[in-house]
Amino acid sequence: MILEKTEILEITCDGKSDEDIKKLSFAADVIRRGGTVCFPTETVYGLGANALDEAAVGDIFKAKGRPQDNPLIIHLDCLENADKYCKAKENVHLDAISCFFPGPITAVLEKRENVPDVVTAKLKSVGVRVPVHPVANAFLKLCGVPVAAPSANISGKPSPTDARHVIEDLFGKVDVIISAGRSDVGLESTIVSLVTTPPTLLRPGGISYEDLCEKLGEVAVSNAVLSEMKPGDTASAPGMKYKHYAPKASVFLVHGAEDDVVSFLSHKQKNENCAIIGFSEDKDLLCKKNFFDLGSIDNPSEHAHRVFAHLRATDAIEGLEKVYVHITGDKSGINLAVFNRLLKASAYHVIDLTEEK
Repeated sequence: MILEKTEILEITCDGKSDEDIKKLSFAADVIRRGGTVCFPTETVYGLGANALDEAAVGDIFKAKGRPQDNPLIIHLDCLENADKYCKAKENVHLDAISCFFPGPITAVLEKRENVPDVVTAKLKSVGVRVPVHPVANAFLKLCGVPVAAPSANISGKPSPTDARHVIEDLFGKVDVIISAGRSDVGLESTIVSLVTTPPTLLRPGGISYEDLCEKLGEVAVSNAVLSEMKPGDTASAPGMKYKHYAPKASVFLVHGAEDDVVSFLSHKQKNENCAIIGFSEDKDLLCKKNFFDLGSIDNPSEHAHRVFAHLRATDAIEGLEKVYVHITGDKSGINLAVFNRLLKASAYHVIDLTEEK
């Protein structure tokens, strides 16, 4: 930290008032001086530092307790600036998906030498993202430098979708926390590698696999999206290698016919100190105590918006042993991203009731 204590800056949702600009300018100055700033994006809150300052980037890893072999993403105010830090202009695939920028997507491209190895975990590629969130975009413009940023939480915990989550995890460990309400998407950005043939989906998010295929044609899917990486495997993007998004209690995913899932969860509620994260349709069929509503089963965007907050909320339940999450079999669209995060939160513990019959 370069400040004596963590400063919390309250910003309105668009960040355009004179007072907001003054606060964001202060935060941008902290970045340029080598400090750390937590800032909102449309996906989750990020913990940022000057991507070209090795010592500042090192402070990100210290604050989070993040493994050094887990690469970071560079955040920019516009895609036109990407070529300063990676080989963007000569990548035809980037041009094909440029319509998604700014937005909840990260493109992995061959990096230039001015990007320190600490940012990329010594990889020859780097992820580049342009947030569409107005506060993030205004902040990044004022910084005038690329900002390396993972999610603003203690490593392994559910990602923060509200400033209060950031304050819970990182107050006293970072210089500035910009508070600007809840994130819209609620899950980290889609990551697509454009240095492979064909391009490869490394992490699903708000821009779906189907969206990418529409623009790129063939898109491979990394094994790490739905399977655990093996010891010794190299993570080519954040969120691939380690256990992530997990509350204190053990998480179990439950899949099957609606009646079977409700019966299973009802039994667990009667016999265990557990929490249930389920759909609105489950709510009247189960005990209301320690039940967290993801929204209607047919509204996956709402599931994405709520899931991290619900996982975090279970930590407040005294003596909680297990968290059961009702999941669907649909892996299309943003459902794939929700399932990916829950797989990692549960350490791949899936209870498939269709197999038990």
